[in-house]
Amino acid sequence: MSNSRYSLPTIALHWLTFLLIIAVYVTMEFRSSFERGSPERELMKTVHYMLGLTVLLLTVARIWFRSRQPYPAIEPQPPVWQHKLAALVHLALYAMLIGLPLLGWLILSAEGKVIPFWGLELPALIAPNEELAGSFEDLHELIADAGYALIGIHALAAIYHHHIVKDNTLLRMKRK
Repeated sequence: MSNSRYSLPTIALHWLTFLLIIAVYVTMEFRSSFERGSPERELMKTVHYMLGLTVLLLTVARIWFRSRQPYPAIEPQPPVWQHKLAALVHLALYAMLIGLPLLGWLILSAEGKVIPFWGLELPALIAPNEELAGSFEDLHELIADAGYALIGIHALAAIYHHHIVKDNTLLRMKRK
């Protein structure tokens, strides 16, 4: 591996997670295009659940890969404040990528519903509790809404670094 780029597994997990996040958001945004209780709406929700749990799995794998590899340096080195802000945004993104799927799992568990995962049925994390399910849903929606801003900040920062600062920030997440 080049010291100036992330490893191929890290890059692949990053971009696959990006594509899955788009699909997760799309399935929830477009579910309202279908009548409540319709097979199409239920399919959108089921796919949303399974994609969300896949994001959780990939994020855990990504953290594992990142913890075992050197962190490629940004050249030229950004100011300390930018580095700290980037670390904070990355931490918030990872919290979102882990927290949202776990909250979704908790919602389904608290609603007493099946937790589907690509042909498997995952165990409930907690006993049914409609009041708790509602609280989890509110938090899930709040974090998902904040996710739009976090993803936007992350993307704009990459574009800023690539086109304005002209450093290697974006190139580190791309294979030669």
